[in-house]
Amino acid sequence: MDLEASTKLLRQMREQAYRGGGEARIQAQHDRGRLTARERIDLLLDKGSFREVDMFVTHRTAEFGLDQQKYLGDSVVTGWGTIEGRLVYLYSQDFTVFGGSLGEVHAEKICKILDMAIKNGAPVIGLNDSGGARIQEGVVSLGGYADIFLRNTLASGVIPQISAIMGPCAGGAVYSPALTDFVFMVRNSSYMFVTGPDVVKAVTHEEVSFEELGGASIHSTLSGVAHMVSDNEPDCFFMIQAVVLSASEQHGRPPLHPDPR
Repeated sequence: MDLEASTKLLRQMREQAYRGGGEARIQAQHDRGRLTARERIDLLLDKGSFREVDMFVTHRTAEFGLDQQKYLGDSVVTGWGTIEGRLVYLYSQDFTVFGGSLGEVHAEKICKILDMAIKNGAPVIGLNDSGGARIQEGVVSLGGYADIFLRNTLASGVIPQISAIMGPCAGGAVYSPALTDFVFMVRNSSYMFVTGPDVVKAVTHEEVSFEELGGASIHSTLSGVAHMVSDNEPDCFFMIQAVVLSASEQHGRPPLHPDPR
């Protein structure tokens, strides 16, 4: 393959990765008043500073028809960038792809970012928008959560860990954030629960709403899981930026490297 053909293929793959789950699902995300994974990164980081890793990876599962459903990046965008010059690592789950569910490759991408953050002594930010484990991948996806939880505990007290709940997150998608240092939520948009209202009703016969079960008000006033609550996503990112910069001022800004891997 010559240079021109290679360049064209690379451009096409990048465009495909940027589309996530497709225009219809992106529009559905916007209709709910939520941003996409990449739009969130653009708002949070300094313009032009984001460096993505593993943009073109896909899952390795063939069962349950997943071999016919492959999306570049596998439902999470990972990499590093800066907030007013302060190096941060982050991952942003893409709800437009498999509902942001976590599979083996998705977990590997997050683990890589956590390892890089620990190695370089920089904060890690997780933008969580996931329904939990990808059930089609079975125990492999659960093993992926175990790998993430291990890194959360190893990073505790070593680097700042910041989690933002950006949508309805359940199961493992909230176990990991609960292990981190700061948890942000958005009113009437983000939810944290072990399992959803339908399962609660089936098991306990109790009817409970999303807000009553795991909304921002519950977790910021009753359970204590959420530390900060905002009215919308841009305000949430502003608060995250303030926390990162405050930590930078207190502990000193680490030297930046053009390729901090």
